Amino acid sequence: MCATHHTTAFSIHAHFYQPPREDPFTGEIPVESSAAPYLNWNERIHAECYRPNAQLRNFERISFNIGPTLISWLQSRHPVTYQQILEQDRANLKHYGVGNALAQAYHHTILPLGTNPDKATQVYWGIADFEHRFRRKPQGIWLPETAADNETLDILARMGIEFTILAPWQAEGGDIDPGEPYIVHLAHGRKITVFFYQRELSGRVSFDPHATINADRFAQEILHPVFDIQKARSGEAQLLLIASDGELYGHHQSLRDRFLAHLVNGASSSLGLQATYPALWLKEHPPRRVARIQDNTSWSCHHGVGRWTGECACTPGDPKWKQRLRQAFDLLASQIDQLYLDEICTLVRDPWRLRARYIHVRLGEMTLTALLGEETDKTLTSQQLRRVDLLLQAQFERQRMFTSCGWFFEDFDRIEPKNNVAYAAHAAALTQQATGVDLAAEMLMALRQISSARTGLSAAQVFEAAFARS
Repeated sequence: MCATHHTTAFSIHAHFYQPPREDPFTGEIPVESSAAPYLNWNERIHAECYRPNAQLRNFERISFNIGPTLISWLQSRHPVTYQQILEQDRANLKHYGVGNALAQAYHHTILPLGTNPDKATQVYWGIADFEHRFRRKPQGIWLPETAADNETLDILARMGIEFTILAPWQAEGGDIDPGEPYIVHLAHGRKITVFFYQRELSGRVSFDPHATINADRFAQEILHPVFDIQKARSGEAQLLLIASDGELYGHHQSLRDRFLAHLVNGASSSLGLQATYPALWLKEHPPRRVARIQDNTSWSCHHGVGRWTGECACTPGDPKWKQRLRQAFDLLASQIDQLYLDEICTLVRDPWRLRARYIHVRLGEMTLTALLGEETDKTLTSQQLRRVDLLLQAQFERQRMFTSCGWFFEDFDRIEPKNNVAYAAHAAALTQQATGVDLAAEMLMALRQISSARTGLSAAQVFEAAFARS
């Protein structure tokens, strides 16, 4: 890893994330025969990607984020890998004063599609989870699918986040220099720094397996020529950031964990290029330029965020089921929220603050009783405590039913959308247990309009089965 005085540098950002595969009620991942010889895909990806990258100390030499739901699984199932990843961020923190890990909004939801309180909750939960594990405040955060709008960026800035990473086409006008970070001015005088990743390099790494067979050739023939020669000759600072899914390095493309290790630890240095990461770069290269971003944009949908609303053709097949699922969940969320507010507003000063801070209970940092003791002056009865507990559990499920993976692929009959429907059913059941109000009947009517074109499975069937288990 380079010191900050280098002026010609590059950074690899790896976004490590897997859709939740656990059964929503048992917490266990079912056996997935397609992952053989491993029991499930999480285990296979760990063996092919997370463990070898940790053993090679790649996590120390790149910029990275790990989704909270994935890192929680790593902690419980592979504590050695988990500790290696944390230690490699700590090594940079000790040596340079800044770590290289980024936080991530908690449930990998498409934040521009959420309400303001939902955006704030997801960001707060992501920060809290990061601090719980890495034992420091995050300087940067990864937005799921890099989906952004100005309201979301303002929430990041308000919560102390210094920077994020976006796709170059998310800049208004698209006329940006990916060789340096930009300031984005926000409401009330707030601001945030944005690193726009280099489009061509990121595309080659992500989608051209032949480009990443040999790290020396990649550095010499693909990476080095992209740098601005005039800037290099004049000593002007430039940083090119390459962004990709972390699972590419060893899982999606075999042996790319070793490619990555050699690229950031030797192949580039002979060309005068140094590997770094955004927080370290900002120590001596603060942003000089200003940019504005386009609302409702992302890195994996060139139609903004239409992939997650059923309003674009990013995936084959009929996208109407996605639109109907989004509408059904939006309705359920508003109903759950109203019942939550009706109960909680009489007990605590700020119901949304209580929901945000509930993550500390989920992380085992405090009890619900202790949390409520800090959020209300009232003495709650045992019956009130039980209702609050159920309503907060319902809020957690109602948050994770919007996990983006449920809308990413072309057909409903996949584990991701089915899990989202199960989360929704659990949220409705918990709300009914707390309030006595039945939300399931109306949901079932809406979900009967959603079915798999491949198998005929309907969302109502999935919801009904999950509700019965709740």
